[in-house]
Amino acid sequence: MNTTTIRVAGLRVRHRRTTALDGVDLEFPTGVHGLLGPNGAGKTSLIRVLATAAGPAEGRVEILGHDLADRAGRTEVRRRLGYLPQQFGHYPRFTVREFVSYMAWLKEVPADTAPWAVARALDRVGLTASADTPLKRLSGGMVRRAGIAQALVNDPAVLLLDEPTAGLDPEQRLDFRALLRSLAEEKTVLVSTHLVEDVAGACTTVTLLDAGRLALRDTPEGLARKGGDAPEELGGNALERGYTLALRDHRSASAAGGAR
Repeated sequence: MNTTTIRVAGLRVRHRRTTALDGVDLEFPTGVHGLLGPNGAGKTSLIRVLATAAGPAEGRVEILGHDLADRAGRTEVRRRLGYLPQQFGHYPRFTVREFVSYMAWLKEVPADTAPWAVARALDRVGLTASADTPLKRLSGGMVRRAGIAQALVNDPAVLLLDEPTAGLDPEQRLDFRALLRSLAEEKTVLVSTHLVEDVAGACTTVTLLDAGRLALRDTPEGLARKGGDAPEELGGNALERGYTLALRDHRSASAAGGAR
């Protein structure tokens, strides 16, 4: 049974004079959820708040029943969280195994189970054969897969992935979507992406942000139906066309509301 693991109410995030998120209300249950939107929509800001890497200016955020405004709550959430930022730091001289093992130690994975957890995470992203290769010798796509492995190594209940398929080739993206589908019944996974096909291939819901506000919540199938009869110049497939139409509808409604 799906249970709500993430609750966001009245979330506002500001960067100096810019409002990145403006009064967003969201809930996410178990499953894989796609987070779409153009550049500057607020996707990364939302992911960072959920990952406890940044704090809100206003609003309430609960993950796994813990209020992130509470220090003890944040600490508990971090133990049960996996996070891949858009740009993640790593030590180029570390081998893949050393890097993921180090992240397992930071995440307090018990020492007696850590080698198994590292091996499992590397296997899930297809890096077992490269486990003893230094990160500096890997391609950008393989480094990205190492980043996904470190996010998985503590078997998190909540997994936050910001542009996880950047640098992956088409075959690797297919493997990644299969991995997401395998996680859907046991975890809450939030995937921020520019690639609509990733949403279609793996996600159970779509959340569309635009200019810091919630533009649409739907399923991939619902978004595709929205774009089914739209002109081809709006996108190469029905899902892309639905995405474009949803953005236009939201902007029209916002402009009409602002004109009142």
